[in-house]
Amino acid sequence: MRILVIEDDASAAAFLVKGLREAGHAVDHALDGATGLNMAEAGGYDAYVIDRMLPELDGLSLLQNRRSSGDETPALFLSALGEVDDRVAGLQSGGDDYLVKPYAFSELLARVEALGRRRAPSNVTTKLSVGDLEMDILSRTVRRGGKKIDLQPREFRLLEYLMRHAGHVVTRTMLLENVWEYHFDPQTNVIDVHISRLRSKIDKGFEKPLLRTVRGAGYILSAED
Repeated sequence: MRILVIEDDASAAAFLVKGLREAGHAVDHALDGATGLNMAEAGGYDAYVIDRMLPELDGLSLLQNRRSSGDETPALFLSALGEVDDRVAGLQSGGDDYLVKPYAFSELLARVEALGRRRAPSNVTTKLSVGDLEMDILSRTVRRGGKKIDLQPREFRLLEYLMRHAGHVVTRTMLLENVWEYHFDPQTNVIDVHISRLRSKIDKGFEKPLLRTVRGAGYILSAED
């Protein structure tokens, strides 16, 4: 499953993300509601795990926004608010399940996987495309204009993340947390180096560049001008 975790407590999120990945799931993480909404809008997730109390945009409003847009991705709320009215509010806002903190990870994992089983297999995305750039997740191959592009494992993961968020600005923080699994800024140029290498492989020799830097914000992969 591909899961989006939206949790503002960095240590709690790191524990949760690590556990879900060890269970074999692909996991993206957002530290606030606004970023989480942006990532959810990009689509491609099998389940959401959302903390109710989030900065920028609270969890209930976030999910209500997605439901009003026709997004039916199963969602599990996490919250320290455990009264009946709190749980009812979570479910009425579009949540499929509600788990009160503190929780046992084994129970959370079981609940998330149960939500995932409600999704039809056809919803699992194994092929991505942006313009004439194509990625096959299962065969781990990338082509542009029919030409095969050889990528290192980290470059493949970086490109997959960018392609899943095509048309949206991806920040350095999002890349550090979801590609390198750093939950802090290590003051390194690792992102710049990998972006430069990736850009040379997918754009060099082609008429139209796909990967662009958005000054002061991050990066965007798009076939649009």
